[in-house]
Amino acid sequence: MFTYEEIMSLNELEMNVYQYVLKNKEKTGYMKIRELAEEAHVSTTTVLRFCKKMGCSGYSEFKVQLKLYLKQQIRPETDMDLSNLSDYLKRFQTREYMATIDQAADILRESSNIIFIGVGTSGMLAKYGARYFSNVGWLSLCIDDPFTPVFGEHGGETAVVALSVSGETEQVLSMANGLKIKGCRLISITNTPGCTLARMSDCNISYFMPVRKTAKYFNITLQAPVVTILEILGNKLYRFSAESEEKTT
Repeated sequence: MFTYEEIMSLNELEMNVYQYVLKNKEKTGYMKIRELAEEAHVSTTTVLRFCKKMGCSGYSEFKVQLKLYLKQQIRPETDMDLSNLSDYLKRFQTREYMATIDQAADILRESSNIIFIGVGTSGMLAKYGARYFSNVGWLSLCIDDPFTPVFGEHGGETAVVALSVSGETEQVLSMANGLKIKGCRLISITNTPGCTLARMSDCNISYFMPVRKTAKYFNITLQAPVVTILEILGNKLYRFSAESEEKTT
């Protein structure tokens, strides 16, 4: 409802209106402009200036936008549809899908180092992926800070596994691009193959889950497929290591 830029534009009196609205959102939607001005200890002119800085033509439009915002915050009580996960697991077993998994595994096997990148929920899964790969004996680390310096000159024989539901997250795209410039090979795990991250990757694995969000901000799209992909790739690397050890003994 209120963006950072809008809040920064408020003066001290307009900030009083903002603070009052935040504490009384339900009530404000049904108040007259004079009532709000009195409660916030400002003039009606200040209230109007506040509304215009919030992108509204006047107080009436502001109340409409506020009511719409509050309506969007009501979370529907919906059960998770496990049939989507069942369909994904069936698709996982197809020859075409496994060919993509094998392509990613080949890139990882040819790499000396593996870096996982992601932010938010994908950042947590990136940490899990790095730990899982380390558990099976492959040097892996996770970067969830887009400002982390990684290489001085080049990436060497390094593979990057980038995680993003939308594949359009600015921080992830920035990290992925920077690492590709350094010479890293890029594997992405995204919900769809047409996103920017997928198109800039050497190999993309998509899982096609229905997008679910709380209100309009937080993504709660089912991430079980991502865990499945990470563990399958990790197990492929483990088997490769075991086979290599057998050949040398």
